Amino acid sequence: MTEALLQIKDLRVYYHVDAGAVRAVDGVSFNLEAGIKLGLVGESGSGKSTMALALMRMIKAPGKIESGQMILDGVDLLQLSEEKMRQTKLMKLSMIPQGAMNSLNPVMRIDKQMMDGLEDHNSLLSKEELTARIQELLTAVDLDPKVAKMYPHELSGGMKQRFGIAQSLIGEPKLIIVDEPTAGLDPGERNRFYNLLTEIGENVVVILSTHIVQDVQELCNNMAIINKGRLLFAGAPTDALHQVKGRIWEKSIAKNEVEEYHASNKVISNKLIAGRPSIHVYSEGDPGNGFVGVEPSLEDVFFSHINGAHNTATA
Repeated sequence: MTEALLQIKDLRVYYHVDAGAVRAVDGVSFNLEAGIKLGLVGESGSGKSTMALALMRMIKAPGKIESGQMILDGVDLLQLSEEKMRQTKLMKLSMIPQGAMNSLNPVMRIDKQMMDGLEDHNSLLSKEELTARIQELLTAVDLDPKVAKMYPHELSGGMKQRFGIAQSLIGEPKLIIVDEPTAGLDPGERNRFYNLLTEIGENVVVILSTHIVQDVQELCNNMAIINKGRLLFAGAPTDALHQVKGRIWEKSIAKNEVEEYHASNKVISNKLIAGRPSIHVYSEGDPGNGFVGVEPSLEDVFFSHINGAHNTATA
């Protein structure tokens, strides 16, 4: 078995708020090998983005790492000095934060923005070598080399996302973290983004922090469900689906029946189909009363764990 490239051991991160310290990541552990694409799934405020920031140990992160280990490529990041950490982050870690497409310098050309990053990583390269590297990175993310002479406002949302990936690859990192990667993308750009991340390489760990279950279904060979800082499930999506197979039941009901069904069943989700509520419930056996068994989706897995219906979390 391949040795884990990234090991998270009993990680705890907390926030300072008016009422005191609030733990945002609470005793999370998992291992990831090179080539793994992990979907870190959770609702807003669940702790998934905090974990992404903790993995980067960004100086301006709102949380403080309380305890635990983060071992990347054999190095425990939490034991490094600030200077050594800066060098390690520069060479081994990269992050595309939520809203990155809107954080580009609007008055600086794309090639200049990439040049600044390349100079940090390759201070001994000539200008010609840096220019060639920019062209190489843009081509790698399926952007026309002419984009180098453009400004951010001239790029579509999908082009900005691909540019974000190009920037993240500058230091040839071992770990890339992407926070809410498909927010604001149309279906075509979303599919191109999936394909691009899939092609990044076998020697890189990619972590997606997202609340969009489809992102995980389309891209990831591993997933972790986070809620209130706790790890509820970690493993392959196929294993997650197997755990709830035969336990998800569906029924279309009237709007005035919603509360009644919530009171008498483990309702995990409720969505409108043609203006009428369609509820999914978790049950070990046939709940009767007109419910029909359905093939579970990752969305059913997610809501089963988040709503406490399925309590056999895997760590």
